[in-house]
Amino acid sequence: MTETCKVLMIFPLFNANSFWNYKEACDLAGARYPAAPLGLVTVAALLPRDWEVRLVNRNTEDLVDADYDWADMVMTGGMLPQRNDALHIIETCRARGKPVVVGGPDVTSSPSLYSAANFQVLGEAEEIMDDFVAAWRSGARQGVFEAPMGKTDVTKSPLPRFDLLKLDQYLHVGIQFSRGCPFSCEFCDIIELYGRVPRTKTNAQVMAELDALYALGYRGHVDFVDDNLIGNKKALKKFLPDLKRWQNEKNFPFEFSTEASINLADDADLLRSLADTNFFAIFVGIESPDTDSLVLMQKKQNTRRSLQQSIETIHKAGIFVNAGFIVGFDSEKGSVAQGMIDCIEDTSIPVCMVGLLYALPTTQLTRRLLAEGRLFSGSEQTQSGDQCTAGLNFETKRPRRDVLNDYRTVLAAIYDPVAYFGRVRRLGRMLGRKRAHRMIKGDLRSFVRLMFRIHRAGPGTAGQFWRMMLDCALHNPRALPYVVMTSALYLHLGPFSRQVIAEIDREIADVEQGRWHVPPVVRHVKAELVPA
Repeated sequence: MTETCKVLMIFPLFNANSFWNYKEACDLAGARYPAAPLGLVTVAALLPRDWEVRLVNRNTEDLVDADYDWADMVMTGGMLPQRNDALHIIETCRARGKPVVVGGPDVTSSPSLYSAANFQVLGEAEEIMDDFVAAWRSGARQGVFEAPMGKTDVTKSPLPRFDLLKLDQYLHVGIQFSRGCPFSCEFCDIIELYGRVPRTKTNAQVMAELDALYALGYRGHVDFVDDNLIGNKKALKKFLPDLKRWQNEKNFPFEFSTEASINLADDADLLRSLADTNFFAIFVGIESPDTDSLVLMQKKQNTRRSLQQSIETIHKAGIFVNAGFIVGFDSEKGSVAQGMIDCIEDTSIPVCMVGLLYALPTTQLTRRLLAEGRLFSGSEQTQSGDQCTAGLNFETKRPRRDVLNDYRTVLAAIYDPVAYFGRVRRLGRMLGRKRAHRMIKGDLRSFVRLMFRIHRAGPGTAGQFWRMMLDCALHNPRALPYVVMTSALYLHLGPFSRQVIAEIDREIADVEQGRWHVPPVVRHVKAELVPA
């Protein structure tokens, strides 16, 4: 009989200063964190069936000594904003004599930072977990297991262990249809980690994942975590009819969100199919309204169309857009603040992730900055926030003070309550929802809580909220659940934007008063990174 193993999976804390934690919105819904850790429950499904697995998400529950005592092995890892806590977990495991295995995108991008771990699993886990398990069973207690980038056959990816999740702790649960993206944006690490040829699961695989969630009693928001759901349009168009049939048979228990490129607006049939299947939100990386910047960052797909018209088309199809914008590109010739503000207002996108450009490990941007001698040394060691507060880890072409001032100007303008709820109101009028929102347990309670808490988001917020709600009720009542969602996010976004602005103001003051000095840069010598 094969010896069993007790595996403690620990999902590290995300840094507190993050755009994405939506703490107040979670509290409204009785959840503890927005998204469940899909990567770890997928890895759990790759382990031998006779191994015991426990999952502790540090963002939603306490990790106690008894958890470590129980385990034969600890598995952890994750993304860049989880780095600090992942390193802390590794340190704790080593102090306790517990073998620790690390994996995930940040470990894959910066393996040297995680050298204290016993094992590293680099790249996609499906192809190499068998090798790891075999090594462990043979007595190995250290090693590195590396998968070739972007080559994994995702049709062999297992059904994730959704049973390990405490589903009521999350605003939404994730599933994955495809990996990879056909575009080559300079600042993005997706193509470096997962390749430029999107690989898709079979329809039957995804249906089995939805069946598993449904059988566990889950209802509501399911997020397709694909980096670009429409990266392989041909496969997606074959998948959506099966997904719609499944939704019909189950009386539409799920509403879907995802991430996609702006060219979705060019395909009316695909957009209609997504709406008919009950997709209600997508995240789109707009990055900049400036054509020169888009060309330099190799995001040319955003230059071939009217952004305003494209977003309006998506909204009218019944799907609302959240968007990403970035300040700090080399191509910025002067102030970009007003152009970005105008773009956000013209497109009526309420929720905009505006960040400072950050050179991620392994990207084309990092390689270029390294070659130009502009990448700061030591910036890869720690992460105190996300790209809202930890960006610009390089020497900017424009004066750093001007870049920071543009950034704080954009945030102050778009998250002013008058501007924010003005965009929500316009979205509410445009949103062409054909299917009514399915009320699930807690929706009414969440709305009542929102009514009593909306004033906490800042002076003038409550009045703007109620004016917007009345307008939506009069002109497009089917959009009400979705404008309520975006209003709930303002409980986080309003105060968070003011917190970021205060931090940026301190940075600007440091620059102006000579307290900020250009850090040492990294130079390239014989394929090694060394401080200059």
